[in-house]
Amino acid sequence: MANLALLKRRSAPEAITPEVRALDVEGEPQLIGASRAELAGHLAAIGVPPGQIAMRTAQLWHWLYVRGVEDLSTMTNVAAPVRQALADRLPVGSAEMVEEQISSDGTRKWLLRFPAKGAGRPVEVETVYIPEETRGTLCVSSQVGCTLNCTFCHTGTQRMVRNLTAGEIVEQVVFARRRLGDFVGAERAAKGPVEGRMVSNVVLMGMGEPLYNFDNVKAAMAVVSDGDGLSLSKRRITLSTSGVVPTIERVGAEMGVLLAISLHAVRDELRDVLVPINRKYPIAQLMDACRNYPGLSNARRITFEYVMLKGVNDSLADARALVELIRGIPAKINLIPFNSWPGAPYECSDWDQIEAFADIVNRAGYASPVRTPRGQDILAACGQLKSASQKVSARERRAEAV
Repeated sequence: MANLALLKRRSAPEAITPEVRALDVEGEPQLIGASRAELAGHLAAIGVPPGQIAMRTAQLWHWLYVRGVEDLSTMTNVAAPVRQALADRLPVGSAEMVEEQISSDGTRKWLLRFPAKGAGRPVEVETVYIPEETRGTLCVSSQVGCTLNCTFCHTGTQRMVRNLTAGEIVEQVVFARRRLGDFVGAERAAKGPVEGRMVSNVVLMGMGEPLYNFDNVKAAMAVVSDGDGLSLSKRRITLSTSGVVPTIERVGAEMGVLLAISLHAVRDELRDVLVPINRKYPIAQLMDACRNYPGLSNARRITFEYVMLKGVNDSLADARALVELIRGIPAKINLIPFNSWPGAPYECSDWDQIEAFADIVNRAGYASPVRTPRGQDILAACGQLKSASQKVSARERRAEAV
């Protein structure tokens, strides 16, 4: 077992940021990510007659999320004056691709830039596409940076900048589907599932803690799961949280998506170091929230994510304790070999140890797949995402303006 005192010295500061609502931003609206009601409001604002608003809203929705168009001028069944008035009022979207990296295993990582909001700067986030034989999974970011400082996660070394808007979250999905040729009438532009959609699953496991941006994530997933547009089943959307206990119930009740818990330890003393939010919401509270998750069943299991850290949390005693901890919860456990990054304070567990750990969990009746590392050569694997965006103080902004 690693020296816990040493890990504590390496860990994040004691202070845990409880909420980041102050980091929500307001800026120019856009079509992508707007709800139907918001689209109707934009149409009313440009003078579309009330009797036409429902029809025009449906047309816009189809062009944005079934056809994936980038230009209002291509929406041929929308009257030209309406198109022009909308174009004068707001853009379709705002994402700019800064960089695309393609791994040797087919994984793709995009660095996307979004324009400045309010007094802020443009920001960048990473979005990752993971192709497999039977599905294509898109890993989406919800924040620029992160407040939680999990010590095994590269994103945790980046200071929190701001929440992403609902439009910026939805646009990651739309961008990926355009880039991959995944909209109606497009040709596939990359390796993907043998059949069906290129993007068949979305996981909110990118940069940030989704439950510290709940309202925007909820609004974004409502658009992504709308049956007349992107039409992604809620059973193919998974939200991963480090354990914001008071908001977990709302995920099931208000969003209805699958839940994943970034667990990584079975003892509070260790989880306090690996996942510092545990100091605010310890394991017992987290497990109670999981047992009471709305809609929990064998068909809608909770996924517990457990990164395998050599000599830290990978003992067979830890495996047995994990089984006891989740007993009675319909669940599966994803064992994640640690993906290193520059300056990381941990090593990945030996493969024999991972297999022995998984065997104990499997024999207890829980599926425990070992997640195959994907995109490691482009730092696109679990826990490796980070952008160059930095929070800038008012003093720094004033200095730049001189």
